[in-house]
Amino acid sequence: MIIDSFFSFDKDNIEHQLIFEVRFPRALASALIGAALAVAGTIMQGLTRNPLADPSIIGITHGSGLAIAISLAFIGSGSYWTLLIWSFSGAALGATCVLAFSMFSKDRISPVTLTLAGAALSTLFSALSTGIALYYQVAQDLSFWFAGGLSGTKWLHVFVLLPTVVFGVFLALCISRSLTILVMGEEIATGLGQSHQRVRLIGIVTVILLCGAAVSIGGAIGFIGLVIPHIVRLLVGSDYRAVIPLSAIAGALLLILADVGARMINPPFETPVSAVTAIIGVPVFLYLSRQKRGYI
Repeated sequence: MIIDSFFSFDKDNIEHQLIFEVRFPRALASALIGAALAVAGTIMQGLTRNPLADPSIIGITHGSGLAIAISLAFIGSGSYWTLLIWSFSGAALGATCVLAFSMFSKDRISPVTLTLAGAALSTLFSALSTGIALYYQVAQDLSFWFAGGLSGTKWLHVFVLLPTVVFGVFLALCISRSLTILVMGEEIATGLGQSHQRVRLIGIVTVILLCGAAVSIGGAIGFIGLVIPHIVRLLVGSDYRAVIPLSAIAGALLLILADVGARMINPPFETPVSAVTAIIGVPVFLYLSRQKRGYI
């Protein structure tokens, strides 16, 4: 039936329409979003040398949430392109705040310090989003975004995600060797003639691209960027030339499985996929928080 829906598509066949117009674009979007979040988390951990860095933990995802709340309040639901632009803007705000703190703080390499700062930013952005949503009566629209999910995914979303994620992963691979050197220490990297500013700039742009595209479609899906890089490093070591592409693959597989699980937990209703990823990610986050040193 699946093969027939591609090679012998019948527009009058409901099963063909369901597979080709609903299931397949949703699976592709899940894979692309999972890959984007995993690679973004990998880059964040490398740039900050913080094993707990993750777009959902240190403010980037909630920055997009704040921008989307502002968009819903003052512009309305609008088109998907409007939502995408606001999502990118919010991701840029969150990434800039976190990495600015990382560069100017005296204790910038401390995982605890960065995690606390990121948690504070996330709380601030979330509180502002909630206040705006309640005051302008768009709380229900925003709650669907914060719940995280892939229902309603269309081919348009896949066509936007595909080039964005591919380009973002390409940028990540371009700085993979530099990230491997950077995590050894800034002194070593400087001695090897590496420009920290260039690596950080490319890294910031990459995270903004990946997170902005991912959260504009999937919403606030957490913990993929935290869990996947650690699992991959346990398997292949700390060379980012291998960690980044394998994280993209593992992140894609994890979100596909989480999305399938979210639909199977309480049929015919759909559980938010963010709840499934949280069930996996929270124990790992607590375990990493107790470690005296992180493996970057």
